[in-house]
Amino acid sequence: MTKLTPQECRVLSDVLGDTPMTVISAARLKHAVCDAYVGGTLPDITAALIFDPFCPDEPCGFGTDADALWQLLKATDGWSCINVNTSCATSLGALIEADRDTAIRYYGDVYHALLKPVHCYPNEAVRLLTPEDVTRLAKAPAEVQGNGYKTHAAMVTDGIAAGTIVDNNIVAIAHTYAENNLHTDIGVSTIEAWREKGFATAAAALVAQEIQARGKVPVWSCGEDNIASLRVAQKLGFTEVGRRTYVIPISPE
Repeated sequence: MTKLTPQECRVLSDVLGDTPMTVISAARLKHAVCDAYVGGTLPDITAALIFDPFCPDEPCGFGTDADALWQLLKATDGWSCINVNTSCATSLGALIEADRDTAIRYYGDVYHALLKPVHCYPNEAVRLLTPEDVTRLAKAPAEVQGNGYKTHAAMVTDGIAAGTIVDNNIVAIAHTYAENNLHTDIGVSTIEAWREKGFATAAAALVAQEIQARGKVPVWSCGEDNIASLRVAQKLGFTEVGRRTYVIPISPE
């Protein structure tokens, strides 16, 4: 099995298309910043496996041929689970279970799109970040530094980021995580001590507003039991548009 070349990654990006459920993988492929493998020959493939460098142990699989996906996955290392089309999740799980003699659990991944103007929640502590905030970002706790870009500078210049600043420190952040021609994925994080104060909602609203101003559709994804994230998506006006499933081998204790 051979890793795709940058040119082949861009071909695969076109094959996946630009949808809420492909935006992250398609964007990484478009910029050739991921490891990707396929079953079959481009563009007529049976399966695809994409490793996002910002979440390398949770690859995304595309295609509904569970056996083809497992052939790709078992030839790679470093993964702890795989995110796939829900229709093939249980079949893939059964193959992994039989091959690796391990139990499997399944976890839903919910995708939303903002199909109407975002609901805004102004907050005097929340604003868009600029290049002048790069040093502040670098000094912030890792959980609120954001990711999806090679540098903090790229995140605030090539992407869009908004932060909650308290006593000159960033305590919450929302930012574009991946961007394609039609859709842009948003990531958010808040330091635990500052949660439940509306900071993530206010910051995400600013980012979504900027995305819409650029003519693109904001995308929001989170786990099926992430009540806090689901609540923020609802407050901002996002609509659920689909689900995928994590297939997760359970390590023996």
